[in-house]
Amino acid sequence: SIEGRLLLTKKPDPKNAAATARWLVSQNSWGVLNTISSDLGGAPFGNVVSFSDGLPNKGRGIPYFYLTALDPTARDALKDDRASFTISEYPIGTCGKIDPENPTCAKITLTGKLKLVDKNSKEAEFAKSALFSKHAEMKDWPEDHSFQFFKLEIENIFLIDWFGGPKPLTLDQYLHTSLNGFTSIS
Repeated sequence: SIEGRLLLTKKPDPKNAAATARWLVSQNSWGVLNTISSDLGGAPFGNVVSFSDGLPNKGRGIPYFYLTALDPTARDALKDDRASFTISEYPIGTCGKIDPENPTCAKITLTGKLKLVDKNSKEAEFAKSALFSKHAEMKDWPEDHSFQFFKLEIENIFLIDWFGGPKPLTLDQYLHTSLNGFTSIS
């Protein structure tokens, strides 16, 4: 437990970039989702959003979102699906008293395409289960807002978790690192 928050697994060794990246995504519940703004003439637009990559300790690494087109983020993605999603270790509470920009406080930016999930698919069932297990209040959000499930189809990964610049990490390395390899905190 860190500052009252129950961690499912402890932070991996910074030498294991793939494990650190997956841990960072699995332990977080929100980040900043950036789209290409149709309202601002193509300027980038960042928005704080909640997300989940799966049930606790069973994440798949792909972030899912519950968004409405009443918000610019979903509207932007439906017109131009290019997006990036940034997550920091700082809100988890494991950085101690160091500055969030300190390279030892991990941060990741996943870049790719923000895609609408087919509402009649098994993937939509997965997204619903993943999001509602981590963000229970979502299930009670207004139906007339037409919230839909989106996912980030990751194309590029930018990870900083120590001094020396970003860690080289391929999508294949990221997606094929299991959370099961992490040490559980009792």
